[in-house]
Formats: sequence, C-alpha cells, structure tokens
Amino acid sequence: MENFNIRKCRQEDRDAIWEIFSRIVSSGDTYAYDPNISKDDALKEWLEKPLATYVAIENDKIIGTYFIKQNQPGLGGHVCNCGYMVSEEARGKGVATLMCEHSQEAAHKFGFKAMQFNLVVATNEGAVRLWQKLGFGIAGTLPKAFAHQKLGFVDAHVMYKWLEA
Repeated sequence: MENFNIRKCRQEDRDAIWEIFSRIVSSGDTYAYDPNISKDDALKEWLEKPLATYVAIENDKIIGTYFIKQNQPGLGGHVCNCGYMVSEEARGKGVATLMCEHSQEAAHKFGFKAMQFNLVVATNEGAVRLWQKLGFGIAGTLPKAFAHQKLGFVDAHVMYKWLEA
C-alpha cells in the first residue's frame, strides 16, 4: 500500500479511533464490547488500558487501529493480547494483515513470547482465515460464547501463536 504506515496513537487520534470503534462495535457481530458503549468508556478501553495503541494511516487518514496488552498477569505475563479494527472503507486492502505483522514485532520489543486472541467470533470467517494464514491456531472453541446481535449465540475461538522461533 502506498502512503501507508503504522505509528503509535496520539492524543489527536482519539476522534478518528472512536469513529472506527463505534461503527464496528455498534454492529454487535465481532467484538464483545457493549454496542452502546460511551465514547469515554470506549476510548479508555482502547487507549488507556493497553500497553500501547497504534494507528494505521493511508494518505494522512486513520484507516485502522490496534492495541497490545498483557493477556494475564504474573506467570501468564509472557503472553500478549491484541485487538484490531479496520475502517469500513479500508477493508480488503491488507490493513489487518499489516497491523497483525506490526503487532508481532511490537510484541517482541515488549518482551512477549506469545500472542493470544481470547474471543474470535467463529462467524467472522474472514478474521479466522486471516489469523490462521498468519500462523495462529485455534486453541479451543467456546460454544455459544458470543451473543451475536443478528444470529444469537454463536461459537468463539481462542487463537494462539508462539512468537519465539
């Protein structure tokens, strides 16, 4: 992608991140966040709780975002967790692939040894395929663990990748 880069989130990115976040979460089909989450609560979850948040930019416009954080404290602290969101107009351009690859590099820099996705909605087949293509395996399937807004209760996967060679 020309004119495409990923950088750490800045204060002035908050509104653009909220725009992407609110559109994705309000659909109720891929993220467990309350579809009616407030802007303040959403930005706290996406920007303040994680170790770091990044944005993907194309032609000076934010088209995606991801966070990285420790998945568990203490003896599970070597495993990180990430969440990714791509704007509707940028889907299919490889943004999620590039953000996931970037996040794995960031994970190494932060000292993580593995990455885990805790709730990949099974009906989100594009995401499941992408994560598998990028080396993540399905560690387990949680029956009816996600309350899909259109389909009712659907399965969700825990996906995992050991990052160390």
